[in-house]
Amino acid sequence: MIKGLRGASVWSSDLNNLLPFYRDVLGLKVGIDTPGFVVLGDPAGASLALGTHSEVKGRNSDPARHMVALTTDDIHADTKRLKAANVEFVEDPKDFGNVWVATVKDPEGNYVQLVQFKTG
Repeated sequence: MIKGLRGASVWSSDLNNLLPFYRDVLGLKVGIDTPGFVVLGDPAGASLALGTHSEVKGRNSDPARHMVALTTDDIHADTKRLKAANVEFVEDPKDFGNVWVATVKDPEGNYVQLVQFKTG
């Protein structure tokens, strides 16, 4: 029986194209680090993996097809911080009623969404 989401992977021709962005710029913690493959976040929970894959070449030619969503508790502060780090924004934070969403590009053109759910 399928029980839910375990994780997602973003593949590259070279892991070192992506890892500094996700680890150093976005601030995700490395849970597992092996040659050519890392898991960001808690390896026992939902996590994001980055890896080198022989079938992946160059930048993503269709970046809107798959998007990774990362939660934040302050989308506006993160937007300011990421813009100061010259991260390319596809869309600034937008209010969708019960959630704020912003979209950025990683170094290979993959879209990453920042999501802040409204409470109370």
